[in-house]
Amino acid sequence: MDLMIWLAKRLAALVPTFLGITIISFFVMHLAPGEPMSIQADFNPKMTPEMRERLRAQYGLDKPVYIQYYQWLKGLVHLDMGKSFSPDRRPVWDKIKERLPVTLLINLLSLLLIVAVAIPIGVKAAVRENSLFDQVSTVLVFLAYAAPAFWVALLLMLLFGIKWNLLPISGLHSLMGYEQMGLFEKAVDWSKHLILPVFVSAIGGLAGFSRYTRSSMLEVLRQDYITTARAKGLPEGQVIYRHALRNALLPLITIMGLSIPGLIGGSVIFESIFAIPGVGQLMWSAVMARDYPVLMGNLVLVSILTLLGNLLADIGYALADPRIRTGGGRDG
Repeated sequence: MDLMIWLAKRLAALVPTFLGITIISFFVMHLAPGEPMSIQADFNPKMTPEMRERLRAQYGLDKPVYIQYYQWLKGLVHLDMGKSFSPDRRPVWDKIKERLPVTLLINLLSLLLIVAVAIPIGVKAAVRENSLFDQVSTVLVFLAYAAPAFWVALLLMLLFGIKWNLLPISGLHSLMGYEQMGLFEKAVDWSKHLILPVFVSAIGGLAGFSRYTRSSMLEVLRQDYITTARAKGLPEGQVIYRHALRNALLPLITIMGLSIPGLIGGSVIFESIFAIPGVGQLMWSAVMARDYPVLMGNLVLVSILTLLGNLLADIGYALADPRIRTGGGRDG
């Protein structure tokens, strides 16, 4: 099967998948008890039933849910996510795009940290199976994977920020004197503020990815062609990193692609704890305020990243293994 035809089929399959995600999310969100105007109406003794209905009409909540979804989808087709239900009534995309760079920066750094640390740990643990390093790394990895992110964040804040006073524990930069800093000083200040959030964001993925790498490497190292390569007298480093690791990374491509939206979703925790003005904090505020347009805007963002991550993983597979695009692999 031609690569372009295969890619076109993948792209075409994204549309119904995306619509299914938005339909389920929209209807489930409206099943939750309470409405956006409850915050304004329930604590206002002067609020009459007529005023409440006017508020519902202003937000478009007086229409059936399927009509609301149709209107939202029609706006999305024109790249309009609607306006926030918050008092400022700002466009949803304006709220998201001003916070998106911060979230993407933290998650990109987190992803780089995961790849840079997890792959060497997984490879070394596989090569030295059942050694002291393998056993110690296994214990540490499972502890890191099991530890709740919020608990790790609070513990690190207590140790590095309060007890030892080594790192700041909130915000993206210092509140005092930041504007007077030079470019290098600002970069250092940002780096200090990002160390803890990036580590908290990466610790779960680092643990899981290192286990996947170890498992994949062990499977490859037991293959006959690895035995043949060693029998030919090839250097061990060449056998491990040129032959084994190259093939072991194939199943990790999917995990890497699908880990991107997971990192974005996980940003809700560390952005709220570290008071970072990112998309995760925006989503949490929208949940608390029942701000449906902002919630749907965030869900659209996460859904697109999920679908793109899956698509990139499929493309990576197709480039690495031609059997997939010719119908002999995952595409069936």
